[in-house]
Amino acid sequence: MNPFSSGTRLRDMIRAIRASKTAAEERAVVRKECAAIRAAINENDQDYRHRNLAKLMFIHMLGYPTHFGQMECLKLIASPGFPEKRIGYLGLMLLLDERQEVLMLVTNSLKQDLNHTNQYIVGLALCALGNICSAEMARDLAPEVERLLQFRDPNIRKKAALCSIRIIKKVPDLAENFINSAASLLKEKHHGVLITGVRLCTVLCQFSSDALEYFRKKCTENLVRTLKDLANSPYSPEYDIAGITDPFLHIRLIKLLRVLGEGDTDSSDLMNDILAQVATKTESNKVAGNAILYECVQTIMSIEDNGGLRVLAINILGRFLSNRDNNIRYVALNMLMKAVTADAQAVQRHRATILECVKDSDASIRKRALELVYILVNESNVKPLTKELIDYLEVSDQDFKGDLTAKICSIVAKFSPEKLWYIDQMLKVLSEAGNFVKDEIWHALIVMITNASDLHGYTVRALYRAFQTSAEQESLVRVAVWCIGEYGDMLVNNIGMLDIEEPITVTESDAVDVVEIAIKRHASDLTTKAMALVALLKLSSRFPSCSERIKDIVVQYKGNLVLELQQRSIEFNSIIAKHQNIRSTLVERMPVLDEATFIGRRSGSASAPTGPSVNLPNGVAKTPVAPLVDLLDLSLDDAPAPSPSGADLLHDLLGVDLSPAPQQPGSDQTPKSGTDVLLDLLSIGSTPAQSSSSTTDLLSSSNNSKMPVSPLDDLSSLSLSTRATSNTGAAPMMDLMDGLSSSPPTENNGSVYPSITALESSSLRVTFNFSKQSGNPQTTNIKATFTNLSSNAYTDFVFQAAVPKFLQLQLDPASSNTLPASGNGSITQDLRVTNNQHGKKSLVMRIRIAYKINGKDTLEEGQINNFPRDL
Repeated sequence: MNPFSSGTRLRDMIRAIRASKTAAEERAVVRKECAAIRAAINENDQDYRHRNLAKLMFIHMLGYPTHFGQMECLKLIASPGFPEKRIGYLGLMLLLDERQEVLMLVTNSLKQDLNHTNQYIVGLALCALGNICSAEMARDLAPEVERLLQFRDPNIRKKAALCSIRIIKKVPDLAENFINSAASLLKEKHHGVLITGVRLCTVLCQFSSDALEYFRKKCTENLVRTLKDLANSPYSPEYDIAGITDPFLHIRLIKLLRVLGEGDTDSSDLMNDILAQVATKTESNKVAGNAILYECVQTIMSIEDNGGLRVLAINILGRFLSNRDNNIRYVALNMLMKAVTADAQAVQRHRATILECVKDSDASIRKRALELVYILVNESNVKPLTKELIDYLEVSDQDFKGDLTAKICSIVAKFSPEKLWYIDQMLKVLSEAGNFVKDEIWHALIVMITNASDLHGYTVRALYRAFQTSAEQESLVRVAVWCIGEYGDMLVNNIGMLDIEEPITVTESDAVDVVEIAIKRHASDLTTKAMALVALLKLSSRFPSCSERIKDIVVQYKGNLVLELQQRSIEFNSIIAKHQNIRSTLVERMPVLDEATFIGRRSGSASAPTGPSVNLPNGVAKTPVAPLVDLLDLSLDDAPAPSPSGADLLHDLLGVDLSPAPQQPGSDQTPKSGTDVLLDLLSIGSTPAQSSSSTTDLLSSSNNSKMPVSPLDDLSSLSLSTRATSNTGAAPMMDLMDGLSSSPPTENNGSVYPSITALESSSLRVTFNFSKQSGNPQTTNIKATFTNLSSNAYTDFVFQAAVPKFLQLQLDPASSNTLPASGNGSITQDLRVTNNQHGKKSLVMRIRIAYKINGKDTLEEGQINNFPRDL
């Protein structure tokens, strides 16, 4: 006998560990005990083996390693006595799991104990098998467990049923062996055996379609009878909980009925009456009753349609919403979300209660109720629901305003009956929570305003009033500044008055005051200040009497540290001071924006596989460089960012959308950017020179010069240029204020390379044509041509590409986003690839093409390795 192992009993070790004041003391006690246990194991100490294993289990629960005692479990299990087996099986379940290889050694002992004459040892083996059974053990021991389902003792039958569930989950193929035995358990009178039998049948239905059909035909009536007897049973102290007889069995039976009734009309008809009885007789003032009612509602909503029952179930959920328990209200809201699709009219009856839940103090309930309200909105109730939500927006928590604002804006945009109501509701939202409104919301509002020509005067006056009380709301300030810049004359002259509004007196100076306040607000960001500068430029033309004042405001930003504001200030000041003759033409009123195009672009950007646009401080939308998330495991840090086009900059400057219209299918014409039309208006940006392109001076003509572009000498007439495609010529530059100076571009395609078919499938062909500039062998110009080989047109066509780190890739916009069917046209797109290891490594590219066929998203991918070697 080892003198160390017999020194301390289990309770003494626990007392010593709990008495440790530090972690180091605890570790010392554990190390000492583990050393003593190891010594006892080495000497094969049988007298204290059970005590040592009990200590190991406690040490294991503390988180210390106990793998060295696993074999002791097997030795105790092999012992003949019940006390040793009990400790052994307990250690087996605690110290081992099904992934341990040691577990294979215990299969034979389990088989012997399952056939043991002592029912308590049989129970130990069933418990262990139900906890750690592996697939191999399940196959070996399934016959013994199936036989024990018919054992005389109910406790063994109960444990055998639980063990069978584990076996079926591990090896679903064995499910059919347990069908008859499981069906016999449904006739049990013992509640413990019955509840495990019901659970076993539920699992069998989930894993075996044969079992599901068998139970539907043979057991549904018996289950309905059992549930009816249970619901009508008299008081039984043994099973009573809060006045309800065995609510756990209630719930298990209802769950099994749900599985049997789902998708089967005959079974659903059999259980309708008992479900109605349980739903009406069960009291909801206790937790047990609410649990039964909730399962009953779930079953009613899942089985085949019965209108009356579903109305009853939704009314129960409505009562749940009035409960003081947050958990009950939350599950009721969850269930109502599912019930809306089944019977929306019945859910609408509880709309007032659901709206009250939106105002709940619990954040989870508020969010879930808001989602449910959003689903309930339709054309008939949009006005009262929106009014309730906007009224609550005034008093809601700051943390909740973001979600609430997003839902209100979505509801108003989706169900608005008229433009006037839409504008009114959006102005209320902007006044109350404008700082929480996303950019696309106020963008959409501006588009709507431009389309409502008869409401321009009303809108600008409403925004002027709202600005006086809610100047701290950023989105409201932006919309107000934009509208005053566009329709300031309507504000001052009270043009377009409606019967529902009162006239207001606003002078030209008052209108300028609003824009001045907006631009000088400390909280205004770059986008707001840039929009205010544009509005001031427009007002300088609409209000000639305030021109000098506006000029003084604009010139204050001539030395601003932010380049965007500085540039705008210099250029606008030049327009106001020197170019009154063209000012009215430059700042004329915005044309009506195409609402359908805006909606299509917004929905397209949300569904396209490309990433979201990056919002720059000045509001310019810049396409991210890497829409593909590293298709070739590439790092895109060194990829050059494409510069914003002139059209984007003009849009930023004047709010004019000059993006090119989609090219007609089959046309070979190169798409022109907005700067080709307006020739770099105000010299904000210029496009790369193109061959065979002509330059037209809108205001004055000037002879072409061979001289290169001079440096920027006069900041008041700022002119920017970009590199031309040829390294020998300078880019043409147009300055509307100071004349034209350009040099014609020279272009040399250099060597001619054979075209390749980059991708070809049954529905699409992609060909690449190559050219190089002389003197720049590292850069390759690629013209990609996409041809539709199918009979269906492709819409929302998007081409993406990724290259390794030693390559740099730049993609120009595609000629169109619609690809005609059957090769009746094509889409072209230009690429520029710079090979930093030219002559050492060949080009390689991974491409992805996304498009829609009849509204269905389609994606094609491929890798191109057949580039010409000398590219």
